[in-house]
Amino acid sequence: MAEQAHLFLLLFVLFSLNAAVLSFQKQPKISAIDLAALSAIKDSLTDIPGSRFFSTWDFTAPDPCSTFTGVTCSFDDRVTILSLGTGLSDSPGLAGSLSPALSNLTELTQLVLFPGLVTGPIPPQLGQLTSLRVISLTNNRLTGPIPTSFSSLPYLHTLDLSSNQLTGSIPPGLSKLPSLKVLILSSNELRGKLPRTVSAQLLHMDLKKNSISGPLPKLPLTLRYLSVSENSMWGPLNGLESLSELVYLDVSMNKFSGPVPTSLFFHPTLSSLFLQRNNLSGGLPSINMDPTFPSYGEGSIVDLSHNFITGEITPVLAGVETLFLNNNHLVGSVPEEYVKSVYSGTTKTLYLQHNYLSGFPLPHGVALPDTASLCLSYNCMLPPVGLSACPASAGRQPSRPESQCSVFSHHSSMD
Repeated sequence: MAEQAHLFLLLFVLFSLNAAVLSFQKQPKISAIDLAALSAIKDSLTDIPGSRFFSTWDFTAPDPCSTFTGVTCSFDDRVTILSLGTGLSDSPGLAGSLSPALSNLTELTQLVLFPGLVTGPIPPQLGQLTSLRVISLTNNRLTGPIPTSFSSLPYLHTLDLSSNQLTGSIPPGLSKLPSLKVLILSSNELRGKLPRTVSAQLLHMDLKKNSISGPLPKLPLTLRYLSVSENSMWGPLNGLESLSELVYLDVSMNKFSGPVPTSLFFHPTLSSLFLQRNNLSGGLPSINMDPTFPSYGEGSIVDLSHNFITGEITPVLAGVETLFLNNNHLVGSVPEEYVKSVYSGTTKTLYLQHNYLSGFPLPHGVALPDTASLCLSYNCMLPPVGLSACPASAGRQPSRPESQCSVFSHHSSMD
């Protein structure tokens, strides 16, 4: 009897251990809080027909951290990266809305929403996720304001909310975030003025295609990329003089006025300069005679078109690969440096139409390169080359009426 009792006890212990192991194996290898949050997130979103992003989100799976598409976990099974959608060109993305349950993923460092049809507001509860370094919610139909709670994220490096339907003004606190390096809010419906000073040490700021008004703020010296194109901003550009790290600058299609800062023409790193369609005035500076001054080089582009630039063209922009000076009030003869640059193939596009220029010293017996686009129409001269390289907006008139040229020349000499 004693042996039977001992055997029974042994079998009971083995059965209990096996049951415990089976029970442990059934527990998903992920934080219960995070699993519940993922379930709520999935309930608020859906695959657009043709997308299969959520096909791997099986909540009976033993290890969601390994099997859920878009989910990356830490060693202690907490969700640290969540990418909603695939971003692949053949995937239409997700629809629905963003759940406030996102804020329960308290170890989250990166939140990415790929292009789709997600609507509704950005949950302000995201501002509770103090470990967030990246928020990228682009190319959807998100509405409402940018949550002011984002101004409390101490480690936020990248904020990209571009191509949505966001409204309201930009929270002033964003401009002070200590870790923010990339701020992209382009193609929304944002209004209001920018703060007077942006103290965040930004490298990249893109606010184009909004309805932002007012002058440029004092900007960080670290900026390499700046675009405020297609807004309603006004005032002078002299605040750009100290930005020595700029590689790309686009302030086009606003209401900026006054002269172009001279430093922008003698910038060692700036290779893309877009100032077109403003109310800028003044003339081009004389060329820097410093022999160490670098040329603009391959791929460079400068667009000063559709402004009120006056005086003669100086050689300062000779060597730019794509140069637009059209639709200004420029006079005199085009310097030989530009002619040589076009005929050597260095400058591939030179638009000078709709000015008051009186000469282009075309070299005899030298053919224009096939790669060159040169437009000289509607100036105070008969263009020595045809109109075939001109855009349709240049019109078909080869030169200005004499009356316009004489009147403008008279006014210019009085200035």
